[in-house]
Amino acid sequence: MGNWRKSYHSSEGDGTACVETANSPTQVAVRDTKAPARATLTFPAGAFTPFIEALKSPYSTVTDFARFRG
Repeated sequence: MGNWRKSYHSSEGDGTACVETANSPTQVAVRDTKAPARATLTFPAGAFTPFIEALKSPYSTVTDFARFRG
């Protein structure tokens, strides 16, 4: 995966709620800043933005996320 970038939404201070993302032409990966060696969550490039928008929606449910699997 490409270069990892810390989310600008991550918390300040001790970094207890931080995530990083990395992009390639075909994928977007997300990992926990505190545990970068652990597994990443990877999305097809076109599915990441709709996934984030669905998370922001007050009406989304866990079952809504099935449509974002690639």
